[in-house]
Amino acid sequence: MAAIWAGIDAGKTHHHCVAIDESGRRLLSRRVANDEPELTELLADVLALADEVTWAIDLADGGAALAITILLNQDQPVHYISGRAIHRASEGYCGEGKTDAKDAAVIADQLRVRRDLHPLHGGDDTIIDLKLLTSRRMDLVTDRTRTVNHLRAQLTGVFPGLERAFDFTNTGPLTLLTGYQTPAAIRRIGAKRLEAWLRNRHVLRPDRLAEIAVQAAERQHTSLPGEKLAAQLVHTLAKEVMAYNQQVTEVDKDIEARFRDHHTFDVITSMPGLGIILGAEFLAATGGDMAVFGTADRLAGFGGVAPVPRDSGKISGNLRRPQRYNRRLQRVFYTSALFSIRHCDESRRFYERKRAEGKRHTQAVLALARRRVNVLWALLRDGRCYELSPPNTLAA
Repeated sequence: MAAIWAGIDAGKTHHHCVAIDESGRRLLSRRVANDEPELTELLADVLALADEVTWAIDLADGGAALAITILLNQDQPVHYISGRAIHRASEGYCGEGKTDAKDAAVIADQLRVRRDLHPLHGGDDTIIDLKLLTSRRMDLVTDRTRTVNHLRAQLTGVFPGLERAFDFTNTGPLTLLTGYQTPAAIRRIGAKRLEAWLRNRHVLRPDRLAEIAVQAAERQHTSLPGEKLAAQLVHTLAKEVMAYNQQVTEVDKDIEARFRDHHTFDVITSMPGLGIILGAEFLAATGGDMAVFGTADRLAGFGGVAPVPRDSGKISGNLRRPQRYNRRLQRVFYTSALFSIRHCDESRRFYERKRAEGKRHTQAVLALARRRVNVLWALLRDGRCYELSPPNTLAA
């Protein structure tokens, strides 16, 4: 038997593997624990069935990391197929039931008939570290946003004037809330003593902060129900937001240190709008190897900034936003395009041209993001940094 195909339906504690031949006949179907001895034994048993084995799996990390690493360490070709693709493909196979064995068989058969599955490669330590760090940063920012929203809700219930006055992601207003949360407390301390209190805690522009807080307190002399408990909650939440700010700052330092170790650092950060964090997220999402995508069009499609056709019958030429793409990468492309409009004349001219053509703001930014993918692709392919072009080059 010359070649077979093996599909793995990955799980947290166990995987299920099915191996098939060129006719689709099952040669092996086995449930194995997600442990090295069992996975090594499975590999040996599958290799004993044929001269050549190609593998596919429905997870690219997490619970599948050990199985993937074992296969790659033995020079086995491994491909990734998404859970969505498996679910849709399963409708074309006999039986309505869903089992791990059926999913593994579908993975193996899809691997046998398809030629467009994404190959998995050995991990680059820097890329893996950036994936972990950027994911951790996203979790921290999400938790911080939720806590800030909760803080604002509590403060609105007792001191709405102060809630409107400040951005409570900044250190100054948060420091204020760790000491004073009610109008009466701020009026009692007064502007001068409050300014001194803030200055002793190294708050920037304590005079301005104290002035705004006292003005808000002078406009509210009514004590609202639940004020005492709400003030305690605001104090606690303010400290939590400050702790999140510190953690984000520390993670940002780690991200920058690891990102600078990668050979694409200078190329990626030379693009206007792609700074340390967005550049690191781009690298974490793509791996930095443009050969994996083949063309700039495929990279744009993967990042959700390339429209796809929606034609039917006599209707043609309709385009829509794709439904399957990497959400994090799209955010990188879109946000970096927004930043570039502010800081890069070429990007601003391109954006203004699209707006003049009648495109809405979002459409114009997406068009700019799509154009920037081509530029970034070429820079990474050639290993060179971005250079400003003569006027109107980007808008041509």
